[in-house]
Amino acid sequence: MALGTAPAPYELRFDAGRICLDLLATTHPVERLDTVAVLRAWITGSGLVPPGTPLGHADGSWLVAVRELRAHVDELVRGASAPAPRPYDRALAGVNELARTAPPAPRALRGEGGVLVRELAGPPECAALLGAIARDVVELLTDPVARAGLRQCAGDNCPIVYLDTSRGRRRRWCSSEVCGNRERVARHRRRAAALARG
Repeated sequence: MALGTAPAPYELRFDAGRICLDLLATTHPVERLDTVAVLRAWITGSGLVPPGTPLGHADGSWLVAVRELRAHVDELVRGASAPAPRPYDRALAGVNELARTAPPAPRALRGEGGVLVRELAGPPECAALLGAIARDVVELLTDPVARAGLRQCAGDNCPIVYLDTSRGRRRRWCSSEVCGNRERVARHRRRAAALARG
């Protein structure tokens, strides 16, 4: 990807089931939030803001703040069973502080054909977007049913955590098209190799 260009759609994923978990996925397989342009694409793609929302005022400080929040989310989602509580407690305090900020204020406007569309009352500030993500973390981690649905992908070397809302809670992969397909291909190759030897 050229510096400063928006990423191809497949490079940013929004299939983890929660905005905060989609944020965690931006580290795999490499750092995805490496430019402000990619951060803007992620903010829009995640649904934090309606499509077409101006984000030209986002700068490098937003990137630093979002990555810091992502580190807190990672600690809270993965570090709950860690023996040392201090990093977890710091992450929890950081998320709670960010969650105090109100998310961007939406409003409904008439669009084409009189259909109501969502728009923000003004350009979103970084703190408001961080507040929306932090509130999502708080809601996820304080809801026992949602928390029980947290899963780590069963794919080889895939650290993505997702919310399993499937019937019977049998989802194994972050994405059937990505990790699930890799597993099916690998299984097919193993069978083909076994047949060739046998």
